Amino acid sequence: QAQLVQSGGGLVQAGNSLRLSCAASETSFSSRAMAWFRQAPGKEREFVGGISGSDSSTRYTESVAGRFIISRDSAWKTVFLQMNSLNPEDTAVYYCAARRKPFWTVSSAMSEYDSWGQGTQVTVSS
Repeated sequence: QAQLVQSGGGLVQAGNSLRLSCAASETSFSSRAMAWFRQAPGKEREFVGGISGSDSSTRYTESVAGRFIISRDSAWKTVFLQMNSLNPEDTAVYYCAARRKPFWTVSSAMSEYDSWGQGTQVTVSS
C-alpha cells in the first residue's frame, strides 16, 4: 500500500483560500485515482473530489464544484487540493486517499480506497 503524507491545512477566515498536499511514497501511486474526503464533527466522512490516474480528469461533489480544484504534480507523486472561497461549512478533517489497484477512475465510495493520509484539520471562521 502507498504511504500518503498530508500537509497544509489550518485556520482561515471565510472567503479565503487554502491548499492541501498529499505526497505518496511510491511510484506506483502515479497510475491510481486519488480522492479527497472530509469529515466534519458529528458527521460521516464524505467525498469531496478526485482525480483520475489515467488522464487527470477530475470530479467534485456539488457543494465544492467551482470552488475547489484537485491537481497532480508533473511527477504524479503529489496531489493537491486547492480550496477557494472557503466557508464555515467546509470546516472538517480532510483526508487524501488512493484507490485500490487496478482502478484509475475516481469513485466516491470510501471502500474503493485502500491507502489513506493521516488527515489534516481545516477550520474556517466566519
